[in-house]
Amino acid sequence: MSFLTGFGVLMEKSARTEQVERKVLNFTKEILSATSFSRQLAEQIILAKAYVIIAKEHNNHRLAWELSKKIRSCQLLLSKAAMRGEPITLDEAEPIISSLSSLIFTAQDAHYDIATTIMTMKSHIQALEERANAATVQSTLFGQLLAESLPKSLHCLKVKLSVDWVRSKHIQDLASERRNSPRLVDNNLYHFCIFSDNVPATSVVVNSTITNADHPKQMVFHIVTNGVTYGAMQAWFLNNDFKGSTIEVQNIEEFSWLNASYAPIVKQLLNADSRAIYFGEYQDLRVEPKLRNPRYLSLLNHLRFYIPEIYPQLEKIVFLDDDVVVQKDLTPLFSLDLHGNVNGAVETCLEAFHRYYKYLNFSNPIISSKFDPQACGWAFGMNAFDLIAWRKANVTARYHYWQEQNADRTLWKLGTLPPALLAFYGLTEPLDRRWHVLGLGYDMNIDNRLIESAAVIHFNGNMKPWLKLAISRYKPIWDRYVNHSHPYVQDCETS
Repeated sequence: MSFLTGFGVLMEKSARTEQVERKVLNFTKEILSATSFSRQLAEQIILAKAYVIIAKEHNNHRLAWELSKKIRSCQLLLSKAAMRGEPITLDEAEPIISSLSSLIFTAQDAHYDIATTIMTMKSHIQALEERANAATVQSTLFGQLLAESLPKSLHCLKVKLSVDWVRSKHIQDLASERRNSPRLVDNNLYHFCIFSDNVPATSVVVNSTITNADHPKQMVFHIVTNGVTYGAMQAWFLNNDFKGSTIEVQNIEEFSWLNASYAPIVKQLLNADSRAIYFGEYQDLRVEPKLRNPRYLSLLNHLRFYIPEIYPQLEKIVFLDDDVVVQKDLTPLFSLDLHGNVNGAVETCLEAFHRYYKYLNFSNPIISSKFDPQACGWAFGMNAFDLIAWRKANVTARYHYWQEQNADRTLWKLGTLPPALLAFYGLTEPLDRRWHVLGLGYDMNIDNRLIESAAVIHFNGNMKPWLKLAISRYKPIWDRYVNHSHPYVQDCETS
């Protein structure tokens, strides 16, 4: 049936249809109705646009121009109908549909047959999909870069504190004095470790932990940072009061044992190919932008696998990420029975996508022969470690083995959780879910009751609470533990 014949049939049907009552028009229903002029106009526009593309490719610019002109007329009429809330009438539709049908017939007569149309549209759809995918990657990349960037206020604070460290011999002497405190190795105290180069975030972790503790003076915080942040971190924690708790700050660059001959991650950082992929200009779009985040290769991020080496005299320790907030007393974690296991952690497989097969490549026999793809994943960020059991099971050696096996990145892409799932396999004790609630850095719909009942809440994801893109609903939870009365914080927030 030709377009003109079809149009005539539609005219006859419309003539027999009762006049539509002039009430508020649901234009979505109108344009989907098989008997409406709006529906035919919309379909004619789609077909005409296809022939515009084909006409241009065949250098028939006159036909392309005429089709485009009629398309604009159709769009204008549809817009008017939607604005006034009334259906398009026969008198309005007839001249446009007739002239556009004639142009489409002319395009068909010019040998732009259906086969040509289909092939052309397929190629254009493919091109559009590629552009959409590229735009998605670019959008993800921009979000990642924003999440990685250091806000001006945080940079300002770090600079001011670093100047204090350099200028003040008193602070440096105090740091040297406290380095040999017997409390740092006293197993009768409660020990926590944090590995970070973010001073305010680390301060929030410490401040929230002691604020909600029954006995803050019995707490010891072991902080490891990098050489750039070391002075600022020392200045902050030596010049502020944390309710009598003991705080140690170490520089990762002083760990001489953490070298390429011992640690596979160091060897990977020194590898030129790895550096090009993860620290370059993000040229390879085949690698997911999130996974190209240098944070995933940061030595500070991998220090969690070396806790027994860093603290050889300790027996138990709680690891805290720098993007958590503590809401309840954590000292009961030290008396939990881990039943001989190394790692006390909250399982995350209430959601199906947090099982082993989502993190690891089970098509590789090295993985599939040793692990259950349905095994439950667990959360890094608040973990109770039995360091005696760790040393006995030689978990760090397990981690080294799997890092070396994954030198070509075929077992997993990147990050610390996949190798942790392998290294701690069969050595993890599930904790009550209320100990650690995740998702505040990406999930806007977490139940308030779950947040309120949590001992630790975790801002995992890109929307960190110290960034402008933070989820506003959760930001006050983090913000209440920031020392806004400190003059440096005030100056940097207003500058």
